[in-house]
Amino acid sequence: MKNENLIFLKERLEERFKEMQVSVLQTNQLLVSAGKEQIMSALIFLKGEGYGHLALISCVDWIEKREFEIVYILSAYMGNDNKYTDKEKINVILKVRISRDKPKFPTITHIFKNAGHYERELHELFGINFEGNLELSPLFLTSEYRIPPFRKDFDTRKYVEDFFDKIPSIEEHQST
Repeated sequence: MKNENLIFLKERLEERFKEMQVSVLQTNQLLVSAGKEQIMSALIFLKGEGYGHLALISCVDWIEKREFEIVYILSAYMGNDNKYTDKEKINVILKVRISRDKPKFPTITHIFKNAGHYERELHELFGINFEGNLELSPLFLTSEYRIPPFRKDFDTRKYVEDFFDKIPSIEEHQST
């Protein structure tokens, strides 16, 4: 059984944003691949269409292509009648690729207020600068790294050796 709201939304996006690739992934998932120039307009459009819940912002490191893919997942809030409609079952997944070299992208906090924490996380773990977000202070990490730790070229083994080799063994600790 096809979700008519999903098909309708797909058609509206294709009509409005001709350069975007829009496809149905599963019964209730719509995948939108957008260029940097279209993503803000698409997010504003989708929010206006009732997809006002920013569920997640994530990142994929395409190291071999020298790109990051920022992934936004949106859905609709449940109405006041507490009935789960076909529209509320839809997850819209928007993807945009940016350069991995000195990565930067405009903040979306003016569209979705809860985007700030997600952007802080991606800044800290991947090194993406979200321009306009004034709160990109560390969220999880206690020290700085030459390469942010979620990038594929971060050397986890070297980090573990450097960090844990400095910790004295029990025997060394007891002899001091």
